[in-house]
Amino acid sequence: MDTDVIIVGAGPTGLMLAGELRLGGAEVVVIDRLAEPTGQSRGLGFTARAVEVFDQRGLLPRFGTLETSPFGHFGGIQFDYTVLPDAHFGARGIPQSQTEDVLAGWADELGADLRRGWEFRALAEEEDRVVIDVGTPEGDRRLSASYLVGCDGGHSPVRKAAGIDFPGTPATRDMYLADIRGRDLAPRFLGERKPEGMVMAAPLGEGVHRIIVCPHGTEPRERGQAIPYREVADAWLRITGEDISDLTPGWVSSFTDATGLAARYRRGRVLLAGDAAHIHLPAGGQGLSFGVQDAANLGWKLAADIRGWAPPGLLDTYHTERHAAGVRLLLHTRLQGQSFLGGDEAEPLRAVLTELLAHEDVRRHLAGSVSHLDLRYDVGPGEHPLLGRRLPPREVRTENGTVTTAELLRGGQGVLLDLSGGRGADSAALAAAGERWKSRVVTAHGRLPDPTVDPGLAGAGALLARPDGHVVWTAADDAPLREALERWFGPAPADG
Repeated sequence: MDTDVIIVGAGPTGLMLAGELRLGGAEVVVIDRLAEPTGQSRGLGFTARAVEVFDQRGLLPRFGTLETSPFGHFGGIQFDYTVLPDAHFGARGIPQSQTEDVLAGWADELGADLRRGWEFRALAEEEDRVVIDVGTPEGDRRLSASYLVGCDGGHSPVRKAAGIDFPGTPATRDMYLADIRGRDLAPRFLGERKPEGMVMAAPLGEGVHRIIVCPHGTEPRERGQAIPYREVADAWLRITGEDISDLTPGWVSSFTDATGLAARYRRGRVLLAGDAAHIHLPAGGQGLSFGVQDAANLGWKLAADIRGWAPPGLLDTYHTERHAAGVRLLLHTRLQGQSFLGGDEAEPLRAVLTELLAHEDVRRHLAGSVSHLDLRYDVGPGEHPLLGRRLPPREVRTENGTVTTAELLRGGQGVLLDLSGGRGADSAALAAAGERWKSRVVTAHGRLPDPTVDPGLAGAGALLARPDGHVVWTAADDAPLREALERWFGPAPADG
């Protein structure tokens, strides 16, 4: 075979997955039909959980100074996300082109093979491999690998070639977005609803503004049709009464309110991630971040399968965990779309949401949903509140100094964290278990500087987290550590 894994699509999801696979020791080739990155800003940041995922891999410094906002919205209704610990409305103002540059550089440093101008055309799945036909600048080629992952967007050719159903709801309207320069526009961060539609505007710096134009009554266009800026300016004029036709567009695109969720994220040796697995209205800027989390969930599991140590059923948990998360994502983004984009008929919905958001429990729930901080997987027995959830970013004081929980995950391994500082009744047993799985799990003994800041984490006593940062065992429950290690990391290797 040519490689272990072929990834189709060099967007944020595909590039993140390439880095994750390389951390896990798998060989990977990434192909993309475009000869060069588009350089377009598109997504403008990422959620609080995506910030944590990037921190787990040491990538945050590559983005420069990150600006986060405590205030976000749900369906256009603003509230303070910091009502939930660690939550915020995400990193803002990071163009997608910068995110792709950061991830491409990281994947390249780790040894991923990125081939631009290579277009996927067809696939054939065999018993022990998948073979794809590719068009390249030098002519047609065939590539083979143990697995193929489609990270090739909402219209995914890989998904279609694999015969994976994509149920959802059809588009009902066409909407526009553009980056323009030439004049300052009044900010409309939360959107401005008018009888003819809704518009948003936000400064991006250096004289550039992002506008989003959502007129009522537009028909969805065919994919691939060019969008003239004149059409965008006319829609803006109809809605706001403001003429922006003299401004200069950097780029123009369109989107719809269509939804879709792959019936299976895996079919044999073909898997899907990112927009290839789920499409939805970009409410709250969740799309890019959700794809990055797909990659973090899949990468270590697929690498474990290729390296031969994956326990039975591990790779199938990618579908069960991420498909369930996708169902919830589509539910919430559809509801936000009805509130955000609806006209007078949506006023009752907005009124009820406003009333509900006066309650702290509701604000915590919705902040957790949009930030992705409250995502919980079914990881087995136990009742501790951390089980299945992400390991929160905290400092831990060890004998060798202070380390963060994110830093413990940097190598793409699991983490066995003893919060007694190595002086607990079970510390010796924890250390012995960690030694047996040391090639797959990092063991650390330490204490929280102030346990009262995070009593839930302190109350765990000790915990085991997967490489994607989700907790799969705590000492506070009766479940044996050995069973958790074998379930997620396979039998103890002979050499540790």
